[in-house]
Amino acid sequence: MSENKRTVDESTLEKLLYLSRLSPESTDMATLKKQVDEIVGYFDILSKYDDSENPYDAYPSTKAECLREDEIVAGLEMHDVKKINEPNFMDGYFQVPKVLGEGA
Repeated sequence: MSENKRTVDESTLEKLLYLSRLSPESTDMATLKKQVDEIVGYFDILSKYDDSENPYDAYPSTKAECLREDEIVAGLEMHDVKKINEPNFMDGYFQVPKVLGEGA
C-alpha cells in the first residue's frame, strides 16, 4: 500500500480558517493542519468503496397498479361516535386522562 496521502496546502488552510471564523493567532496551526489532513484522508478511504448502485434500491417500492381503488364511504356520524364512547364523550369532545403536569 503506497503512501499517496493528499494534504491541505497553506492557501486552502487559510481559506478554511476564514470560513470557520478562526484566526491563525488563536489556533495551533500545526494541530489544525494535522486534523484537516486526517479528515481528507477519510475521504480517500471512502472513495475506495463502490457507490455506483442506486441508494433508493434498498427501499421497497409499490407500483400504482397494485394499490387499492379509492372508494368514498360515509364517515361516522357524531351520534354513532357518542354511542360507542358514551362514558368518555362530553359536550362533543372525548375526555382523556390528564397528562400534562403530572408526568403521564
